[in-house]
Amino acid sequence: MEASAVHRAAPTPARRGWAGPVASEGAPEWASEGAPERSAEQAADAAQAAAPRPALPPGACDCHTHVFADPAVHPFSPQRSYTPGLADAGLLARHLGGLGLDRVVVVQPSVYGLDNGATLAAIAALGPGAARGVAAIDADTASDAQLDALAAGGMRGVRLNFETDGMADPAQAERRMRAAAARVGRLGWHVQLHVRLALAARLAPAMEGLGVPVVLDHYAGAAARTAPDHPDFVRLLAALRSGNVYVKLSAGHLCAIEGDDFSPLEPLARALIAARPDRLVWGSDWPHPDPGRVPGRPAQDITPLKRVDDAGALAMLARCAPDARTLEDILVANPARLYGFDTPVQLAAPPSASGRDARIRTQETS
Repeated sequence: MEASAVHRAAPTPARRGWAGPVASEGAPEWASEGAPERSAEQAADAAQAAAPRPALPPGACDCHTHVFADPAVHPFSPQRSYTPGLADAGLLARHLGGLGLDRVVVVQPSVYGLDNGATLAAIAALGPGAARGVAAIDADTASDAQLDALAAGGMRGVRLNFETDGMADPAQAERRMRAAAARVGRLGWHVQLHVRLALAARLAPAMEGLGVPVVLDHYAGAAARTAPDHPDFVRLLAALRSGNVYVKLSAGHLCAIEGDDFSPLEPLARALIAARPDRLVWGSDWPHPDPGRVPGRPAQDITPLKRVDDAGALAMLARCAPDARTLEDILVANPARLYGFDTPVQLAAPPSASGRDARIRTQETS
């Protein structure tokens, strides 16, 4: 898109009638002891202050976020590899409002293992018109009743975190992918994979014929230095063109860029957009956890959240989109189809100062 489509962020946390919960008034003691370099509240404020950012269409969706609730309410898994700071649903709403986003997908993070309670609570707090989720399950042990309950709570996919699990064996990865697909197909869900590009390329034939959509996290695991004509990336593009594979243009900061300069990712983004713009969605990875293991740091110590210019990531996407319609497809239409959002954007406006009931605004999207 043209640079003229970019303007500065609004200073207020709510835009276009976003009606998420009120941001937390303070972090609990567990989040202040050994506190990270910055809190999720600071991250949300940074998102609002960042400029420039593109003007976004109504119904724009952040398709990759996480929530880290008070562990006194939602305990972390004892097997977690890191401990994040507080990043609750209120702060997520603040992040969305600062960027001008109306919808969100909350992805189950690894720190909770298979306990999806915190993610479900966040979806409920944000509201069924605005939030969906991606769950973690054990395909061998989860009952149909448990899966039905997850679907009723707003889940629309299941995530296999092969990257965090250290999965590199294509045969084993394919078995797990097929097992997950067999369990969630009747629900109309997709299977989401966090993998490196090399493994994604090896899995491409299976993904194309899986029978349920496959969503690949974070540029399908490609690094910014990856050339668009790299054989693995070329194989990924072929899988994308098949129509059964989606790619999240998400977490660009994890793709080996320098600082907040997202421009090295532009060749990959443009190649993906040219291949199948109707199979792409965007995500921030808010609140930008750092799951990397640090020698000598216990998993129970709070790991600093990363400082990321999410507005800059959106601006890069706007530069790569050839026109406003393509940008709207990536931010609105594609997420609506993949996650089952209603086509009309229905957002409750905040109550007026006089205390009148919140108004419902309906705006058609394409």
